[in-house]
Amino acid sequence: MQRRLLGRTGLLVSPLGYGAFKIGRNEKTKYPTAYDLPDEQAVESLLNGVLDLGVNFIDTAPAYGLSEERIGRAISHRRGEFVLSTKVGETFAGGRSQYDFSRPGIEQSVRRSLERLRTDVLDVVFIHSNGDDLAVLNQTDAVETLCDLRARSLVRAIGLSGKTIEGARAALSWADALMVEYHANDASHAAVIDEAAARGVAVVVKKGLASGHLAAGEAIRFVLGNSNVNTLVAGGLNLDHIRSNVAVTQSAVATAQHCPSDSTSVLPVSDASAVTRIHNVPHTSPPPS
Repeated sequence: MQRRLLGRTGLLVSPLGYGAFKIGRNEKTKYPTAYDLPDEQAVESLLNGVLDLGVNFIDTAPAYGLSEERIGRAISHRRGEFVLSTKVGETFAGGRSQYDFSRPGIEQSVRRSLERLRTDVLDVVFIHSNGDDLAVLNQTDAVETLCDLRARSLVRAIGLSGKTIEGARAALSWADALMVEYHANDASHAAVIDEAAARGVAVVVKKGLASGHLAAGEAIRFVLGNSNVNTLVAGGLNLDHIRSNVAVTQSAVATAQHCPSDSTSVLPVSDASAVTRIHNVPHTSPPPS
């Protein structure tokens, strides 16, 4: 699968990413159908299969149950082949979410993710908002702490996985990437997506299939039809379904190339070593005071 630059981060990503929620958690979900958690062997086979299909953006979070540690066990030996995205601020235990956006909480979360994922650096770390985006950004230590962690090279790129248009817009002043919900039933973030692209801020789409409520083919074509979207994260436990999503993605990208824009650079990649190459792109946005 072709690669595209993830905004100004210098990271090269596939237009379809893998969301690793279902390999780690099956409680309090928004999916229309219940599911059992796969066993370790099934997770290892699935994640390696995802990489073999050319999907190289893997998204997880501490709030996804066993997801981080399962990724670490299954594919850390292939770390050079994928861009790793996780989050800070939310954990999930005992059937409910808990939030901690303090400096100690975020630093501990990053250290824990590094250990679980068996890596020395996290490629992208998003603030996992509780929905009150502006309060999290303006009244907690979250942004300043992530900026410090990026300066210490524990994290390569930082951003917000929020829920509001106002929060996404506010994050443009410091973020390297935004993770936003965007699909045919809710395109309310469309203008912010355009603003992000104009400023070199990467756009990662979550819930592009409306948590399984939209048909995959049409949903993928809709999201990737927006040339300012860098990658769409979609989950799943069935490798055949993921293979079908990859085929749809390749078709959608090929169609989009007939009328290319300057916002998303698409690059062919012939070897795995080039997948996560880091360019020396300076971070010019200072942390907020």
